[in-house]
Amino acid sequence: MALGKYSRVDGRKSSSLGYCSTVTIVVFVALCFVGVWMMTSSSVVPVQNTDVSKENKNEVKTNDVENNVDTSNESGNNSGDDSGATDAGKSKQFEDNPGDLPDDATKSDNDGGSNNEETNNSQPKDSEKVIEEKREDKPEEKSAEETKEDGREDNKDDGSNKESDNEDENQENKESETDNKDSEAGETDESKSDDNEKNSEENSGGNNDKENEDDEKKDESDQDSVEKKDKPSEVFPSGAQSDLLNESATQNGSFPTQSTESKNEKEAQNLSQPENQNGYSWKLCNTTAGPDYIPCLDNLLAIRKLPSTKHYEHRERHCPENPPICLVPLPEGYRRPIEWPISREKIWYHNVPHTKLAEIKGHQNWVKVNGEYLTFPGGGTQFKHGALHYIDFIQQSVPDIAWGKHSRVILDVGCGVASFGGFLFERDSLTMSLAPKDEHEAQVQFALERGIPAISAVMGTKRLPYPGRVFDIVHCARCRVPWHIEGGKLLLELNRLLRPGGFFIWSATPIYQKLPEDVEIWEAMKKLTKAMCWEEVSITKDTVNGVGVAVYRKPTSNECYEQRPSNDPPLCKNSDDANAAWNVPLQACMHKVPVAPSDRGSQWPEQWPARVEKPPYWLLSSQVGVYGKPAPEDFATDFEHWKRVVSKSYQNGLGINWSTVRNVMDMRSVYGGFAAAMKEMNLWVMNVVSVDAPDTLPVIYERGLFGIYHNWCESFSTYPRSYDLLHADHLFSKIKKRCNFMALVAEVDRILRPEGKIIVRDTVEIITELENIFKSMQWNIRMTYSKDQEGLLCAQKTMWRPKEAEMVQYVIA
Repeated sequence: MALGKYSRVDGRKSSSLGYCSTVTIVVFVALCFVGVWMMTSSSVVPVQNTDVSKENKNEVKTNDVENNVDTSNESGNNSGDDSGATDAGKSKQFEDNPGDLPDDATKSDNDGGSNNEETNNSQPKDSEKVIEEKREDKPEEKSAEETKEDGREDNKDDGSNKESDNEDENQENKESETDNKDSEAGETDESKSDDNEKNSEENSGGNNDKENEDDEKKDESDQDSVEKKDKPSEVFPSGAQSDLLNESATQNGSFPTQSTESKNEKEAQNLSQPENQNGYSWKLCNTTAGPDYIPCLDNLLAIRKLPSTKHYEHRERHCPENPPICLVPLPEGYRRPIEWPISREKIWYHNVPHTKLAEIKGHQNWVKVNGEYLTFPGGGTQFKHGALHYIDFIQQSVPDIAWGKHSRVILDVGCGVASFGGFLFERDSLTMSLAPKDEHEAQVQFALERGIPAISAVMGTKRLPYPGRVFDIVHCARCRVPWHIEGGKLLLELNRLLRPGGFFIWSATPIYQKLPEDVEIWEAMKKLTKAMCWEEVSITKDTVNGVGVAVYRKPTSNECYEQRPSNDPPLCKNSDDANAAWNVPLQACMHKVPVAPSDRGSQWPEQWPARVEKPPYWLLSSQVGVYGKPAPEDFATDFEHWKRVVSKSYQNGLGINWSTVRNVMDMRSVYGGFAAAMKEMNLWVMNVVSVDAPDTLPVIYERGLFGIYHNWCESFSTYPRSYDLLHADHLFSKIKKRCNFMALVAEVDRILRPEGKIIVRDTVEIITELENIFKSMQWNIRMTYSKDQEGLLCAQKTMWRPKEAEMVQYVIA
């Protein structure tokens, strides 16, 4: 009917009516073109999101690196041809090249070589890290130029079909396809889509199946080309890591892979599952010590059985046969510690809720209670008017001390709240503060909460857990140690620890008071120090604080020992190893001073900071290092390795805010390379050398760093919540062979602060197991990475504590 009617009109109407019909047809076709152009120009080709399947162990998961990664993605997408270079640069922040360390040294970094850095600078495919982002994908928009170009191509394609009468249905199909893509990429412009839909409905006709099929093929082709163009801006580096991505799951269009769907569902289930779903259940430790529980110092059952406490045996370590596998509770009201350096002046009261020390030592400016804070005026028993004045007074008395240059590593015995060591940081000196867990409650805990290095220990019946001849200075300010009794056994222990030529600084009442007891002690000390061949360098009085300070120097040769009228105190036997310090009983004897040029202790180390980078003079090429190379080369290679790891991975690749990190422990240190690589950062590192590992702790001290011996089958001598960050390089796999693995995990939880982090480098099996255990403790897994059966894990402790408790019988009063 319609066709016949139009035929009559064409044959009978006037030319003016024919002209109007022609104009109508032209306008109709033009509107169709406008609709097609608007629809195609508003479509956006989505950039594919790439996921790595959970089953593939070669992955890195991040929670806190998002900001850096997102920025690099957006920058890559907006920079056109420069995106490849940008991504190559960004990928290097996760580089963890091993240098040329042997297998045991490199752990998971044994294939880098020194050439990797050069390769990484020119080719992003040699990057050493792979990241999987756990976040909502951010929109990635095409540039305006790309959009216009796509619009012109689509418009040209549609022009070949301009005679079609089925434009309406075809436009609806295009709109549906575009909406699907836009919803997946999160980039749909709703206002434009609505306008296009309205215009299409008003001005379109039927459907052309062939044109629709051609357009779909074109869109897929455009999508592939955009993917290839945007590929350099992806988070995943290639090259050395490309083999990790062979099994990666990729989303295609609107259809996610089964691997991606399953992975997301399993992760969601893991987040909501009960704490014992992973096979691990945790309970709180119910002890008399409560939130301050130290297993090896609070073993009340063992302490009750001691035959005597005359020599402070009850303050020494008494570790339980079966270490606890429970979690220490938090103090009520605990909150994130105040950051350094403000923490040196004040801490949260509820984090260390003890006031006894403020009551008995507040007048000496140790600590005061001030509302919700505990404040530390910087004083001490011998320096009420501030530690800095006291420190400078000592150097004025003995200029050779030269804090921070000649004298770098100090031992402060009976440290109190460690203000002496806390202010020595301003003189570039590192102090190991030491005090027992005694009636001066929580003094070491105060120090650690302030961000000052400290350890709970006592000078009793055993040697302190440090090698011989390592401290530049030993300091005692009213430290309540009876140095003169029993043949000077305790002072002789300091002689073992003191470097030849090192200083002993003693500030106590016998130096400047004339009470009968003080006079007696002073005379005994004069006699003892002379018999030990210590040189009396200076005896001065600090008029500001009203105290006296005596400074002695240990000899650098054996001449004095040989010229003594009597062998008292006696020299130790040649078979007595001055470095043996783990559970070794004290002896009242002196070790000879090493004098051979190649012996450690015969020369003073180089000044700080030069000493931290150079191999010690006594590391000889004829000696074999820990990693199998000549010792000096071993040392240098280890240092280069950790500098590369710290700068290219730890500092930038883990998402850690290092300004919040102050107290750090390297749980399995070798040469101290990890700590040395961090020397410019505003933190300190406690280097722990395992008692069953090569004894490299003297090397660490020679570098101007410090550390301690320890057996990780036992609890560490520190308070709970002491450290901001723990670093464990292949420690857990070694412990698992000989100790209670779960007890070590509980110990890690004990000494790490809530919101603190742990970095673990170990085998893939250990990394996987630890990840599951940490999840059962409600820790946040910030990143995992694996390659060649070696892995890296970064996890963060949370405030979570279990509700159920278990009684620890041997710690109940």
